[in-house]
Amino acid sequence: MDTLSYKTVSANKQTVNKNWLLIDAEGKTLGRLASGIAFLLRGKHKTDFTPHVDCGDNVVVINAEKIKFSGNKYEDKEYVSHTGYPGGQRFTNPKELLTKQPQKVVEAAVKGMLPKNKLGRQLFRNLYVYIGAEHKQEAQQPQPIDLNKIK
Repeated sequence: MDTLSYKTVSANKQTVNKNWLLIDAEGKTLGRLASGIAFLLRGKHKTDFTPHVDCGDNVVVINAEKIKFSGNKYEDKEYVSHTGYPGGQRFTNPKELLTKQPQKVVEAAVKGMLPKNKLGRQLFRNLYVYIGAEHKQEAQQPQPIDLNKIK
């Protein structure tokens, strides 16, 4: 038996292969969409996945304003922010946020599914969310991907 074939290969910054992926959010449920995006950003779909390395792909999400919510989350869910001043806690719901900044809804859902450390903040920088079908990453030629096909 050849013991050299059993060596564990860890990815690092130089050996990782990052792709550009395009996801259309039209008609998708927010939670299922966000978990699929977090899965791709983390790189868990790759054979050389290493937990402490940014080995995920760059993800471009279009049509962020056309996502769906299950149940009563459209009116009942709350996003909390703080101005930094005493009594500065602000509450908003997806109904208000989708009219003002639809991309923030998708970004908040994905950010909550990433690690809460330096790696998670680095992974979040690989996400690009756009309103409408146009995006600024045409030069990178992102490949359209169906989240239902990835396991």
